[in-house]
Amino acid sequence: MTLITLRSLGVTLGAPLFADLSLTIGKGDRIGLVAANGRGKSTLLRCIAGTGEPTTGDVTRARGTRVGLVEQEIPPGLLDRTLYGAVLSALPPDQAEEEGWRVDIALDDLEIPAEFRERPLQALSGGWQRLAMLARVWVTEPDALLMDEPTNHLDLDRIGRLQRWIAALPRDVPVMVASHDRAFLDAVTTRTLFLRAERSQVFALPYSRAREALDEADAAEARRFGNDLKQASQLRRQAAKLKNIGINSGSDLLVVKTKQLTERAEKIEEAARPSHQERSAGAIRLGNSGSHAKALLTLDDAAVTAPDGRLLFRTGKVWIGQGDRIVVLGRNGAGKSQLVGMILRAIRGEAGAIRAAPSVVLGASDQELTQLAGDRTPFDAITRRFDVGDQRAKALLAGAGMDMALQQSPIKALSGGQKARLAMLVLRLEQPNFYVLDEPTNHLDIEGQEALERELTAHGASCLLVSHDRSFVRAVGNRFWLIDRKRLVEVEGPEAYFVEVLGGGA
Repeated sequence: MTLITLRSLGVTLGAPLFADLSLTIGKGDRIGLVAANGRGKSTLLRCIAGTGEPTTGDVTRARGTRVGLVEQEIPPGLLDRTLYGAVLSALPPDQAEEEGWRVDIALDDLEIPAEFRERPLQALSGGWQRLAMLARVWVTEPDALLMDEPTNHLDLDRIGRLQRWIAALPRDVPVMVASHDRAFLDAVTTRTLFLRAERSQVFALPYSRAREALDEADAAEARRFGNDLKQASQLRRQAAKLKNIGINSGSDLLVVKTKQLTERAEKIEEAARPSHQERSAGAIRLGNSGSHAKALLTLDDAAVTAPDGRLLFRTGKVWIGQGDRIVVLGRNGAGKSQLVGMILRAIRGEAGAIRAAPSVVLGASDQELTQLAGDRTPFDAITRRFDVGDQRAKALLAGAGMDMALQQSPIKALSGGQKARLAMLVLRLEQPNFYVLDEPTNHLDIEGQEALERELTAHGASCLLVSHDRSFVRAVGNRFWLIDRKRLVEVEGPEAYFVEVLGGGA
């Protein structure tokens, strides 16, 4: 049964975000929504939920259908409330008074620990805040559920909880998920909508298989476009020859034939449309300045401790060599961040059980993109640190997807994806030979993630990575360290860890 119908839907904000989109959403649908940053995913979800208005077309909902939308941002007025209170306030006052038990059920289903429920939202991590917003929508018992980037800020353990929660939903409740997490989309969806400025594509397949089908369709269309242009070019050459003959002979018949050939060429050219070209959100390029050292870092049974001094684990005697792309695996609280901090301090000159070769040149990026702190604008971030000149700086920023207005805008006003691309540009200009990247795919769309994967692998970069993005880990890592029972052990790959943490849904 169809619950929601989109007919010729389009939204234009300066430029078209999407147009002529038709789609039906029925009971039991599990739809992945995929597009580059800033290409209209959030806007489409709001149109479906009824909180946004399309420029063209319409959205029809079956009588009585309630649509719940889990947005990315938390309403500021909720931050002072407890997690429990924020969820309870989603119910009408009379229902909240009589049926507060609904909140407990929703929080239990999402496996939110009791000790977090009475804490203010602003005191909780971004991951728990995301789950609270999901509970806040689900407690209202929607007939259809829309989620905008639900895995943002979630560690792998909580992503696993979310996957299990979605799998346990009533089968008649359709779900649409906008996400850049490819493995998550594969785990929870069965249909995929690739949202485009025109000719959006829908496949009855989860993301990875749908992406293969999309690439094949785009390649076929590119071939058709090339053949059409070739045919039109041949017609124009024939018309030109006949025109010359007709002029020299004075033949009216040849003049008419020339006109007919030209008109046919024009019709073919008008009907021919190039294969889809995604408007790039900005290039990501990295490099590897190289080093003569055999071992870039040596860890001599270093003790990794919590801020309060508790021993979290010991590293044993291990090292990082050139071309090693090491992924650190471990549950939340195991000590990944503490290890990263110790390595950064060692490279910056702090003596201890971790030693860095003198030739190591560091390129570091963390979850909060603190390497951009202190810079007012993207232009400042480049010109204050690097001797590239104003014109070169503008060209570099344009290549990273920032027009002149964005280059002079406050960094704090940039989107997450724009900040991430700026951070990658800063890394490139630092010309490192060793990268330390903590959740580098946060805020990057799939195009950006794949570009980062290519750059790290193509240049033989040496790096230490912490990431909850399974697709990224699988694509980039060639060594894997697992923090397990207060020891750092090297494992063959990440799959056994993924299965353990995700409860089999890796």
